[in-house]
Amino acid sequence: MSDLRALLDERLKLWRWIIAATLILLGGGLYYFQILHEDTYVRLASGNRLRLIRFPPIRGEIYDRNGAPVAANVTTFDILGYPLDIEKNDMIEHLAALLSRHGIPVTGEDLEKNVKKQYWAPYRVVRVVTNITLAQMADLVADPEFPRQFFPLPVRRRTYPAGSLASNITGYVGEISESEMKLAAGKGYVGGDQTGKTGIERQYEDILRGTPGEESVEVDSRGRRVKSIHIRPPEEGEDLHLTLDLGAQRLAADLMKGYRGALVVMDVTTGGLIVLYSSPSYDNNPLAWGVTPKEWNALMADPDKPMMDRSIGGQYPPASTFKALVALAALTEKAVTPSTTFYCSGEFRLGRRVFRCWRRSGHGTMNLLTALQNSCDVYFYQAGLKLGITKLMKWAELFGLGSATGVDLPGESSGTTAGPEWKKARIKEAWYLGDTVNYSIGQGFLLTTPIQLARLYAALANGGMLVTPHLSSGGGEPPKKLDVSGKDLDIVRKGLDYVVRRGTGRQAGSFGITVAGKTGTAQNSHGDDHALFAGYAPMDDPKYVAVAIIEGGLHGSSVASPMVGEILSYLLLPESRAKTQ
Repeated sequence: MSDLRALLDERLKLWRWIIAATLILLGGGLYYFQILHEDTYVRLASGNRLRLIRFPPIRGEIYDRNGAPVAANVTTFDILGYPLDIEKNDMIEHLAALLSRHGIPVTGEDLEKNVKKQYWAPYRVVRVVTNITLAQMADLVADPEFPRQFFPLPVRRRTYPAGSLASNITGYVGEISESEMKLAAGKGYVGGDQTGKTGIERQYEDILRGTPGEESVEVDSRGRRVKSIHIRPPEEGEDLHLTLDLGAQRLAADLMKGYRGALVVMDVTTGGLIVLYSSPSYDNNPLAWGVTPKEWNALMADPDKPMMDRSIGGQYPPASTFKALVALAALTEKAVTPSTTFYCSGEFRLGRRVFRCWRRSGHGTMNLLTALQNSCDVYFYQAGLKLGITKLMKWAELFGLGSATGVDLPGESSGTTAGPEWKKARIKEAWYLGDTVNYSIGQGFLLTTPIQLARLYAALANGGMLVTPHLSSGGGEPPKKLDVSGKDLDIVRKGLDYVVRRGTGRQAGSFGITVAGKTGTAQNSHGDDHALFAGYAPMDDPKYVAVAIIEGGLHGSSVASPMVGEILSYLLLPESRAKTQ
C-alpha cells in the first residue's frame, strides 16, 4: 500500500511540474505578445479592419504670359480595389468582362499587370482601371453586376489645350517607370503615379507635382467600407506662368506650316522666350493619356521627327548670320576698319582652291557695311583669314556658341565651334586655311542651334549683354556683360540695318516696323540649302529678337526673313495682333 501511495505521489508531483511549466509558458507568451510586441500585433489587427486609400497628387497648371492655359487638369475616374478582395472569386476577369460590355476594351491580363506593379501591401488600395470618364463611370456603377469590391475615385488628369502648338515646350506627363522610381527614391512616388516625361513638365516636376493625400477607412469582415477614420487631402502643386505668348506661338505655327525648322522669339533684355516653335510638331494629349506600342513606334519612326525640338536641339550651320559676329570680331581685333575694302570678283583663290561668292558675277569693291548689306562672301573670306581660326573661335565662344544656353528645358544641344583640335580628334586631319575660309561665312564644321543664334543677336541688339533664355516667368540668370566696344557694336548694327533697308533682308522690313538683321543660306549635304534669318526690332530701341531656320528653304532672303518680320510686327503693333486673332 505504501508503494502505491509513493507512486501516486510521484505522478502527482510530475503533473504539478507540468502544470507549473505550462503556466510559465503561458505567462511568457502573454508577456511576449502583449508587452514586448504589443505594437506589432495592434498594427496587424488594425490591418484586418483598416484600409488605406492613397490620393494621387494634383499637378499645378501651366499658363502663358497672358494667362491662357497650356497645361490644365480635368476630372476623370479610377476604379480601385484591395488586393485581398481582388484575388477572390475571379474578380479581375469579372471586371474585365463587365468593362468590355460597356465599351471599355481591356483584358484581364492587362488588369492583373496594373495590380501587380502597384501591390506592396494587402490592405493598400491599388488602381485597377484608370481614365474613366464621368459618363462611363455612371454607366458602370448603375450596372447591378458591378462588383462592390471595387469603387470609383475621382482624379485629376493632365490635358493640353494648346496641343501641338506648344507640345515641344510643355512636353507631357506619363506613368512613372521603374527606372524613374529608382532615380526618385525617397520622393514618395508609387506605381501608377504621373510624372513629367519631357519639356516643362519634366523640368519643373518638383514644383508642379504636388503632394499625395491619404484616407484611413474602417471596413467590415467582407472588406466593405464602414466609416472613414482620417483623411489627409492631396496638396496641389504650384502653378507655373511662362513668358510664352500663345497667340504669337499660333502665328509661328501658321508661318511654319509645311516646313521643317524652328522659329524663336526672345526678349532682348531679359531672355524671356516669347515664341519657341519647332516644326513639325505633335499632339501631346494622347501621350499623356496613353498610347499603344504601335502608335508610339509609329511616332518614333516618323522621318520628319516631330518629337525633336529643333528650336533647342537642332544643329545647323549659322551660314551668313555668322558674318555679323565676324564683323564685330574683325573690328575689335583691328583686323579691319569700317573703311577697309576688298574687291569681290565673284571668287576668291586660296592656293589651288577657288571659293566662290554667292553672287557669281561678284559685288565689286566692298567695305564692311556694304559687305554686310550684300552678304559678300569674298569680303568675309579675307576678313576671316586676317583674324585666324583661334580668334574666330574665341569670339564665337564669347557669345555663347558651342555651349548650352541654359534654357530651362531638357534636351538642349550645345552645337560646336569646331577648330583644329576638334578636327584632329574627330576626323584625324589637320586644319587648313580653307577650313578657316568656310568658317568665316558660318559654314564647314561650325554648328549652332536656333536658340544660340537668338542669344547671339540679342547681345548685338542690347549692347553686349549675354542673356540666359528662359520660359518660366521667374527664371533666368542675370545677364552677363561682355567685353565689347559699344562703338564697334554700333557699326555692326548699322550694317544689319542696311541688310533690311537696302540689302538681302528687305522682306523682313515690309511689315510696318524697323527691323535689323541678317539673312543666311546654309549648305545642306542631305538636300536643298537651309534658309535662315536672325534679326531684332525696333531697330533703334530693340525689344525682341527673332530667328527663323527653315530646313531645305533654299534662301533666307525670300523664306525666313518675311517670317521674322511678320512675327515681330505681330508683337510690336497692336493692329497686326488684331488681324491675326
